[in-house]
Amino acid sequence: MALTAEVLAMLAFTLLAFWGVAAWALVRTLRQEGRKVEILEHQDRMDTYSPKALAELREWIEANPDDPLVDEVREQHNECVEVLEQTDRRFYDWSDAEVERLERV
Repeated sequence: MALTAEVLAMLAFTLLAFWGVAAWALVRTLRQEGRKVEILEHQDRMDTYSPKALAELREWIEANPDDPLVDEVREQHNECVEVLEQTDRRFYDWSDAEVERLERV
């Protein structure tokens, strides 16, 4: 019972696509981790949120002032703001203008 050319082609495509995506993801992740290590070798702290994520965190804090976790989340937000103000190398794409506009909550 031999496999047809179409089945073999689909099998080859599937294997290449799977391993291609897996290899790409691995390389990308290793590069990101290498960049983080570089930053941490230069300074002892690093930003933990992207601009969008920190804005969403702030929105959550403002929308949920009575949540039992709000103090912990506020602390995380303020810590990230402090790190951004005190460090010169950042992992996420923060502009100096964005950092200057940040406020603690």
